[in-house]
Amino acid sequence: MIPEPGVVPSALAEPTVRVRGGWTAAVVLANVGVFAAWLGPIQVLLAKQSETVAPGNKEYVFGLVTGVGAAVSVVANPAFGAMSDRTTSRYGRRVPWVVAGAVGGAIGLGILSGAHVIALMLIGWCLMQLFGNALLAAATAVVPDRVPVTQRGAVGGWVAISQVLGALVGTALAAAFNSFTLGYIACAVFLLLSVVPYLLRSGDATLTERPAFVFGEFVKSFWISPRRYPDFGWAWLTRFLFNVGNALGTLYLFYYLQDEVGVAEPDTGVLILTAIYSVCVLVTAISFGRWSDRSARRKVFVTASGWVMAAAGVVLAIWPTWPGAILGATVLGAGFGVYLSVDFALLTQVLPSARNRGKDLGVINIANSLPQVLAPAIAAPIVKHLGGYPVLYLLASAVTLLAGVLVTRIRSVS
Repeated sequence: MIPEPGVVPSALAEPTVRVRGGWTAAVVLANVGVFAAWLGPIQVLLAKQSETVAPGNKEYVFGLVTGVGAAVSVVANPAFGAMSDRTTSRYGRRVPWVVAGAVGGAIGLGILSGAHVIALMLIGWCLMQLFGNALLAAATAVVPDRVPVTQRGAVGGWVAISQVLGALVGTALAAAFNSFTLGYIACAVFLLLSVVPYLLRSGDATLTERPAFVFGEFVKSFWISPRRYPDFGWAWLTRFLFNVGNALGTLYLFYYLQDEVGVAEPDTGVLILTAIYSVCVLVTAISFGRWSDRSARRKVFVTASGWVMAAAGVVLAIWPTWPGAILGATVLGAGFGVYLSVDFALLTQVLPSARNRGKDLGVINIANSLPQVLAPAIAAPIVKHLGGYPVLYLLASAVTLLAGVLVTRIRSVS
């Protein structure tokens, strides 16, 4: 990360004191809550709800709702990140947005719980995306705010696990009820409870002086020149491609099990595969995150993870059976765990400015959310008309391989 010139306030200083396990656990739990509130609906609830609302066009309704919601997140994450960078609350820069995100997200899930028409599904899901990204932007920025570079691989591994644990918790909550209404309510309650430990022990430093606000400069700050910050640009592109591949591979998992594999209870199948995937991510994220800290190397791990994830897509494409799905989930989890932990540490080392960590990580998070807009537009016609699931999963493999190759273009990180 490029240091700020001169003396900087404590809220902007590069951290040097290692964080404790309790603080890390609180941050991870808050992340688990927001990912459960997202991935429970994406993996099960929205799919079931789309089938109820429009049985003959479930793929397109599901793609419409998730795509529009993802478009909201493209704007929301960097915008809320930028606002948290400028927040001078006595509770710190990030805490107010964690609170607002949890409450607003729960309201969105509440609307979804009673939605029986497409319009209400869109409103509820867009609210969940809007406020969930406020929470995520703040909870992501606290890592470079508080964690030294030499500890970020290990902490990044735990933060990476939060996404997978969120998928597991959200899918379990969604599958625990026959009614999608109760599933949404359960996700909302968990979201609200998950942020409480972080609010009690955030240690969020207060920004004592808000930077002057000039609208034109504020808008221009969202464009980070690839020529001036080439490593940031390559990091953004590789994360974008990894997430395109991942979105293509996971978005229609419920329908893949239902229509291609022939699983009688696809929601239970999704839960089983998510559990297997989560265990594999847990093992590789922690072990390889620490390994990358000790070796001070990042790129080789990210490249290797791309090859492993691509292999998982090939398995799902050529072996559409229940044993094939289990093998695919195992391989994908192993590769994605390495990628999530090590790539997060890499990203925090190429941020342009300590003053704008929240906004810059929000720009990075566009690379997470924009693929959710593109994936339904790409996946739906492939599944319906252009070769089905084998073509979809082979395309996901090819995109992931390309991402693993391009990460080698980053020069400032080994």
